[in-house]
Amino acid sequence: MRKALTLTLATTSALTLLAAPAPALAAPGAETSGVDAAARRPQRLPLEISGGAWTEGHVQGMAIDERKGYMYFSFTNVLVKTDLDGNLVGSVTGFTGHLGDLDFNTQDGRVYGSLEYKEQESFYIAIFDVDRINRPGMDAQTDDVVSTVYLKEVVKDYTADMNGDGVFDGNVADTPDHRYGCSGIDGVAFGPAFGKKGGPRRLTVAYGVYANTGRQDNDHQVLLQYDIRHWKKYERPLTESAPHKSGPERVDGKYFAYTGNTRYGVQNLEYDEHTGDWMLAVYQGSKPQFPNYPFFIVDGRARPRTGEIAGQPQPERGKLLTLAKGGLQDPATGVRGWRFNGEYGLISLGRGLFYAAEAGTSTEDGVSKHTGIARLYRWTGQSPTPFERVG
Repeated sequence: MRKALTLTLATTSALTLLAAPAPALAAPGAETSGVDAAARRPQRLPLEISGGAWTEGHVQGMAIDERKGYMYFSFTNVLVKTDLDGNLVGSVTGFTGHLGDLDFNTQDGRVYGSLEYKEQESFYIAIFDVDRINRPGMDAQTDDVVSTVYLKEVVKDYTADMNGDGVFDGNVADTPDHRYGCSGIDGVAFGPAFGKKGGPRRLTVAYGVYANTGRQDNDHQVLLQYDIRHWKKYERPLTESAPHKSGPERVDGKYFAYTGNTRYGVQNLEYDEHTGDWMLAVYQGSKPQFPNYPFFIVDGRARPRTGEIAGQPQPERGKLLTLAKGGLQDPATGVRGWRFNGEYGLISLGRGLFYAAEAGTSTEDGVSKHTGIARLYRWTGQSPTPFERVG
């Protein structure tokens, strides 16, 4: 297995400099608030960390436990745990659904990820007891390492019969069904309530959105926020043969960011303590009237405003988010965005440092496999690309 490139003693001073705030190039109004992240930081940050090579699918998301020194990668239907040198520690297999973006919850020491079962019309947050993951090939359903919480709000929008013909068309993009074009969920991240710098950390879940250029009601990214402090009562083991429906009745906030239609919505979502903003990495859309940026930033300090959710078949109002200043702005639509590819994995390390995933393929003994490597970046705030590779 490929080893990570680590920072040697000769570059210790460089790492110290990189880990410091970068005030000269920070986004307008950005504040350095990465004290908690700095306290969790390990003794070294590798320039890259390999998640290995897997047949299951391409890398979907990443999470890091900085204090204990572990990385977590999602490869579509397997969770991989490595140390910071890229050595395999364990894996969780047995998913037939789609395991997407990940985030590490510093408050309970567990990894949270999006988990989809479209055919069963079931969407969950998968919660991994990562301290129990100690060997390769652990089973998601029998090894007591995964619990799940059902997201009723997502199911309601996914299964919405929008044309009123009495038939739900299922997992099909070219249909008027699926409210807001909802295809399920993908991006997940922990952070404060939108418009606030502090307060209780909430789990934010982003919708997947079908790529459909023929409809007008799918041009927003939809983000749900949940206060998960009492979610233990909802957690159930994963049983794919009998999907459960244990989850919160309502969300603690539903928000809309106007970006133009994208291909499967927010692939990776991340809250950055350094800027106080939310970062949305997507597969680019294809509507010709939009700029189709691959990366958006939501202004975390701007309070959500109530306004019309554009393009809906019936007039509808909701809580609208503000895209952050900087980057590129399309004069026709007003949409702001950036040129950066973080759709395969994005982790904010605090104080302007990030890991972004690079997806690739390799062939071993004639078998094609998917690879994922976390590479270290530094925030610059420059346009059109706001990050630069470290090393």
